[in-house]
Amino acid sequence: MRSGGGYSFALLAYSFAAIMLGTTMPSPMYALYSEKMHFEVATTTVIFATYAVGVLFALLVFGSWSDGIGRRPVLLAGTACALASAGVFLAADTLPMLLFGRVLSGLSAGLFTGTATAAVIEAAPPNWATRAPTVATIANMGGLSSGPLLAGLLVQYAPAPLQTSFDVHIVLVILAAGAVLLVPETSCRTGQVHLQRLSVPQQVRPTFVIAALAAFAGFSVFGLYGAVAPAFVANIIGITNHAVAGLIAGSVFAASAVAQIFAVRIPPSRAVALGCALLTAGMAILAAALHFSSLFGLVAAAVVAGCGQGISFSRGLAAVSQRTPAEHRAEVGSAYFVICYIAISLPVIGAGLAARAWGLRTSGTLFALAVGLLAAVCFVAILRQESKTVEDGSAGGDS
Repeated sequence: MRSGGGYSFALLAYSFAAIMLGTTMPSPMYALYSEKMHFEVATTTVIFATYAVGVLFALLVFGSWSDGIGRRPVLLAGTACALASAGVFLAADTLPMLLFGRVLSGLSAGLFTGTATAAVIEAAPPNWATRAPTVATIANMGGLSSGPLLAGLLVQYAPAPLQTSFDVHIVLVILAAGAVLLVPETSCRTGQVHLQRLSVPQQVRPTFVIAALAAFAGFSVFGLYGAVAPAFVANIIGITNHAVAGLIAGSVFAASAVAQIFAVRIPPSRAVALGCALLTAGMAILAAALHFSSLFGLVAAAVVAGCGQGISFSRGLAAVSQRTPAEHRAEVGSAYFVICYIAISLPVIGAGLAARAWGLRTSGTLFALAVGLLAAVCFVAILRQESKTVEDGSAGGDS
């Protein structure tokens, strides 16, 4: 079922961006929370990573519900979780409340990500049909990149630094809920709901393993910049301006969005190799930036690694989808996203624990080296896989 008016397309894209904006908004505030509640970087990484728990729960439990009951009910549930998350953050004065707020934020993202992507594509007018997936990507990643930037500016220059950002987001979410209520349903309801299965058929596994490892490397970078980049700026670079911290945290998401748009015409396997090369280069720049306490290097690393993440993630998913039978695509896609959201949480917690033991600079450098090495291994594996494919093709032609 396709919505008739272009207004539905625009309203759904806005709603998608508004919800995703809230999921990254706390990044520039973690330093203030740590001062207020007296916790270290290791605890900050746990707070950040708790978001992934909510995302994974929503993806696995509610991932197929929008096909069964319609897009609008699931999107409205996502806006309710976003409002609840903002309300918890407004009242937060203990660590458990911060953790609960992040879980609710993750639930909102998990409910929105797949459902809003489908709804935006389904609501697109005929003349926008081919560009609708790109619009959904821009809404998603644009919201993620705008969250730290907006919050950084408000924390630095507006009154009540731990409240104003969430007041603004509540207004944005109420408008998003109104937008969802205004648009007609875009899907044909099947009436059936079930838990989302995870599986990877044998014939897809070689491609899946490489693409998933590349996505793991890229999402690990998201986790590092979302949770620890503000600490890098304050404690290593020596800049305490929260707007700068927000800009750097948001730049990795913005670079990813732009790269995904421009990489759409690159063949998937070649694009994943390019993304891995950029991730490796970005992590080398990050290690150098931490060594020399360079703000420019920190920004350059975010942009280069963000481009690598966007290309390897989006085209890796395309490569996997191309080789997956239609009846298994939902299961394989869900498995791919589960790995991505594990990557956004566990490695950064490891970085936080390493910072407690060896210091922030050493921890960040080791993280950069590990992620860069993983991306380099994926790059070599792709080259070997393509070389083998060419050799098999030549052998087949000769016979």
